[in-house]
Amino acid sequence: MNPISHKLQIVLKQKQILTPALMQMVRILQLNRLELKDMIAEEIAQNPLLEEVGEGGDEITPAELQELLETQDRVPNQTDTEVLQLTQEALKQAYEHENEPVEAATGAEPETTVADTVPEPVVSPEDAFGQVDLDEFFRDFNEPGFRTPASDDVDKPGFEFFLSAPVTLTSHIIGQLAMMVLTPAVRDAADSIIGNLDDTGYLSTPLEEIAARDGLAPADLEAALKAVQNCEPAGVGARSLQECLLLQLESRSARGGVAWQIVENHLKLVESRSVKELAKLLNRPQEHIQIALDVIRKLDPKPGLRYSSQGAREVEPDVFVHKDGDDWVVQLSDEDVPQLRLNGSYRRMLDPEQGSDKTTRNYVRERFNSALQLIRNIEQRRQTILKVCQAIVRRQTEFLERGPDSMRPMMIKEVAEEVGVHPSTVSRAVSSKYIHTPQGVFELRHFFSEAVQGPSGGGIPLQTLKRMVKRMIDEEDPAKPLTDDQITLRLRGLGIEVTRRTVAKYREDMRIPSTHHRRIRN
Repeated sequence: MNPISHKLQIVLKQKQILTPALMQMVRILQLNRLELKDMIAEEIAQNPLLEEVGEGGDEITPAELQELLETQDRVPNQTDTEVLQLTQEALKQAYEHENEPVEAATGAEPETTVADTVPEPVVSPEDAFGQVDLDEFFRDFNEPGFRTPASDDVDKPGFEFFLSAPVTLTSHIIGQLAMMVLTPAVRDAADSIIGNLDDTGYLSTPLEEIAARDGLAPADLEAALKAVQNCEPAGVGARSLQECLLLQLESRSARGGVAWQIVENHLKLVESRSVKELAKLLNRPQEHIQIALDVIRKLDPKPGLRYSSQGAREVEPDVFVHKDGDDWVVQLSDEDVPQLRLNGSYRRMLDPEQGSDKTTRNYVRERFNSALQLIRNIEQRRQTILKVCQAIVRRQTEFLERGPDSMRPMMIKEVAEEVGVHPSTVSRAVSSKYIHTPQGVFELRHFFSEAVQGPSGGGIPLQTLKRMVKRMIDEEDPAKPLTDDQITLRLRGLGIEVTRRTVAKYREDMRIPSTHHRRIRN
């Protein structure tokens, strides 16, 4: 028996299939205000049937479009009819050609009378030349603003040529090295060193490896490294944290001072804030040690990030909340979002009687359907975001009136049940969107937080609990900082049931050092 054979088998499967319209709706829902504007501009450029409201011209409503498309569906295919008409006209012309008289077939010219011949007026060259106003032409030519057509054909730099580019760490250092007097070998070595700097400004690759890979002399690399370390920002080109801090102190003319001695010989004691031990080792008063530690804390351990970071991200609130009397009003910020409509000038292309072929009608039909679906999805996005924000405002009224400490715990699932949508829809609706409130501008996800058992069995938001932990640490005695167990006991005294491990996790999330590193020994 042959194990390989063909057979038919019925299998019942259940899988999720997203239509193109549903995929577009999901994509539009998670766009913020700025991204939506860019997407609409792109769609207008691709779809000629989309236009902004206020551009003039005829407008076709969705109801009229639907009726027109249904009418066009009932019209039979016109391709066969047109072919039949052309065939009948060709047969008719051939039949008439066979019955023509001999004179007409031989090309004899028909008789014409004098009355049928009408002489056409002839314009003389003098009259044509006289139609040009030479005085006005030379007057325009002599004006300073006159430009010959040849001057318009000259290639000119685009507008983007004059836009300023962000200053990077590499370009900043290269610009400073260009002002230094260096030999060609040292300048080539400096270029290799700059290419090996990381985003923080450190040189993580050993000089020996750079010399072996690029074929450079060790002496040239040493001279090039010294030239790079003399550039701004101070500390760039360092190979360790200690060297970075020493370069910054040297740029401040603090070489050999108390801060220099601490960084060079006792850097580990800086982390533990051992003021008394440093004063004993350096034979200095504690006041001098404290001043030196303050200077060290103001140094930048990663000097290259100021040029490597992406900078502040532009944020525009998508929703505004304000109080009108006793009610909170939620308003979407979509004044500058283009309002779309359907261009009615293409209506005649759907009518077969206007002479448009089947390919044109199918293209216009597809573009009309695409434009109509886009308008519906944008409106659906607007209604979904508005309903979700209204539900958030109803649950966070105390936060809007009193501040962050009055925020209530809230889950995405709860808002989804209230709005009547799936939790993933709510998650997309609040993604990358911001709301302007009387307490400031917040991301919509900021209002969703897990609940921790609070006083009287009630729930307290996780973010509020973190702020309480941070406030306790900020108010502690630096000489006797609070341990995680002590913070746990204080929270339990307030009726909040948490464990020591939970407090330690929250402290690490906020990047707060442990008790040992927070202690200042005087």
